[in-house]
Amino acid sequence: MQPYAQSTVKKAVNLTANADLVARAKENKLNLSEIFEEAILLKLRAIQQQEWLDQNKDGIEAYNERIERSGIFASKFRRF
Repeated sequence: MQPYAQSTVKKAVNLTANADLVARAKENKLNLSEIFEEAILLKLRAIQQQEWLDQNKDGIEAYNERIERSGIFASKFRRF
């Protein structure tokens, strides 16, 4: 699931950052807007992942306990 609507119009924002870092980014022709969006997207995905793990913690634990108790389905047929 995408954490945001990609087709939404761009919005100007005012940010502060280390001046030397910004200068080096410009020297290397980095697109700060693109990097900003990528960084926010990574953070949002990490939040979503943690939320999913939190919401499914009980089910994951129950599954792992069942596997420990009973083994993996059809494990006797595995060749690895």
